[in-house]
Amino acid sequence: MNIILLGPPGSGKGTQAELLYQKYGLTHISPGELGRRGGDELAKKMLTYMRKGELAPSMLVMKLVQKNLGEHNLFDGFPRSLDQAEELDQNVVIDLVLELGLSDPEVIKRLSSRLECMKCKASYGPAHKPKKAGVCDLCGGELVKRKDDTPELIRKRLETYHDETEPLLEYYRPRNLVYTVNGNNTVKEVFKEIVRAVEARS
Repeated sequence: MNIILLGPPGSGKGTQAELLYQKYGLTHISPGELGRRGGDELAKKMLTYMRKGELAPSMLVMKLVQKNLGEHNLFDGFPRSLDQAEELDQNVVIDLVLELGLSDPEVIKRLSSRLECMKCKASYGPAHKPKKAGVCDLCGGELVKRKDDTPELIRKRLETYHDETEPLLEYYRPRNLVYTVNGNNTVKEVFKEIVRAVEARS
C-alpha cells in the first residue's frame, strides 16, 4: 500500500506518520525530514531551501524520494506540487491520500510553540507535551525550537502550501483517493480515524 499524508505545516503529519509506521511498517518518506537529517549531498541541498522557507526544485526532491522508495510507502508532506504528483504516479500506485485539515491561526499557534528533539527529531507542542520539560520522551535528547519555525517563515510556508500543495487534493479527488481528517482533534483521535480509513482501503 502507498499512502500520502497532506496538510499544512504543523498539522501533525510527522506524528501521524510515525504512528502509521509503527502499526503498518511502511517506508516513511519525508523529504523535509531527510533534509534535516543531512548525510548525502541531496539531503544537504534540500536543507538549504528549507532554511529559506522555500520549496526545493522538483528534480532534487524526486531524486531524494526515489533513492528512499520501499515496497510499501508512506509519503509525509509529499508531493507538494502537481508536477511532483504526476512524476510520483510514474513510480508507484497511490492507494490513499489523507488530508489533515487545520486552520491557519491554529498552524501559527502550534508551530510558534513547537519543539524538536536534537537527536531523534521527535516533535512536541501544546497537544503533545514531553513528560519532562526540555527532554525527549523517546531518547532523552534535548528539545529545541526549529530554525524554520519563526513567524516569518511560518507565514511563508503557509502561503506556499495554499498556492502549491492544496490544489493536489483536486488532482486526487477524481480517483476517490482523498480522505479528510480533522487535525484539531487529539493525536489519538486523529490516528483512530486514519486507521479506519486505511483499513477500509486494505
